[in-house]
Amino acid sequence: MSKKLLVIGYVWPEPATTAAGCRMQQLLEAFKNFGYDIVFASTAGKTEYSLDLQTMGVKEAGIQLNHSSFDGFIQELAPDIVLFDRFMVEEQFGWRVSKFVPNALRILNTEDLHALRKSREEAHKKNQPFKVDDWKNHPTTLREVASIYRCDLSLMISSYEMEILQRELQIPAKLLLHLPFMVDKPTVSQSNFEERKHFISIGNGKHAPNLDAVKVLKQEIWPRIRKQLPEAELHIYGAYLPQQIMEMHTPKTGFYIKGWANDVNTVLNNSRVLLAPLQFGAGIKGKLLDAMKTGTPSVTTSIGAEGMHGNLPWNGTITDNWDHFVKASVELYQNQTTWHNAQQQGNELLQAFYNKEALQSKLSEKLRELSKVLEAHRAQNFIGKLLQHQTMASTKYMAKWIEEKNKNKGD
Repeated sequence: MSKKLLVIGYVWPEPATTAAGCRMQQLLEAFKNFGYDIVFASTAGKTEYSLDLQTMGVKEAGIQLNHSSFDGFIQELAPDIVLFDRFMVEEQFGWRVSKFVPNALRILNTEDLHALRKSREEAHKKNQPFKVDDWKNHPTTLREVASIYRCDLSLMISSYEMEILQRELQIPAKLLLHLPFMVDKPTVSQSNFEERKHFISIGNGKHAPNLDAVKVLKQEIWPRIRKQLPEAELHIYGAYLPQQIMEMHTPKTGFYIKGWANDVNTVLNNSRVLLAPLQFGAGIKGKLLDAMKTGTPSVTTSIGAEGMHGNLPWNGTITDNWDHFVKASVELYQNQTTWHNAQQQGNELLQAFYNKEALQSKLSEKLRELSKVLEAHRAQNFIGKLLQHQTMASTKYMAKWIEEKNKNKGD
């Protein structure tokens, strides 16, 4: 009899527009390979970019927030594993899962540490240097860490976030699994230096770090690159780009706002260098991994490359100084030897950290291990038990209050 997985999604996955969508698609493919029957449920509405899950053999279900209909739904489904897509979803549905299918393994897919991203953004807006204490004292950190403790396992995409959770907050390693993006047969693109031209930048317009990066490119970096490379162009790609970004389109300066790319691999494969001057954010960056996959060297910041390369050299340059950023970008664009060395370094990073087969085996083994010792695993997680206690379950009782309130409105 096949095991069942229920994924409760914050949104319907959009792998063509977001790194989070790619991540979810990879997780679904992994569980399909493990032999699970999968149901993906969400309270969100679909968009034109939503993945057709049924073609993957994944069943779809619409669910309601703060509604007891979910209780019957999950009891009837009786999943072996429930995967919450981001901590907000666990807050909303975790207590119901714990109550109605208590033996189901509860997994949190963090995507990134949202509180880390928020606290860095707030420090950036105040023009202040970010400190780890900003994150530790952020109210969202309390919510996010509570969610991690309430789950049996949390999937961490960034090695840096694994490190700070254990070093700064002493979260037990057994509650965490480092599982970055999973790349199938990592090899560099066959397109060579001479076949490529122009610079590229990619980022979803709903993500604040991406919008900030485009502004930095427009105001600080591109004018200086263009001065040295007057024939070069910078092509900006991304879904959901707001009007303020679209208005930056100025072909006479080589600054092109292209919008959504139907095939990211194709546009990267045609480009010579990717630019990602990210000043805040968290997790690991799908655009930078896509660049490695297509053999496209990149210039980025310490935030951009964070948690992605261990002690191995980057496939290009990492710098937080805009003068150095410009110099490195021009060097990569002009010097074929430097460019090929960077391309090879990207391939080595893919082999070392993002091999799909190795990472799927790691996840599968962890699931087998937990299923055998789940009761003991939970017994050792005292803080998790504490947070499940009724006196701590504010989200549960708020949800029940909202449900009753909605009933009085005649829902």
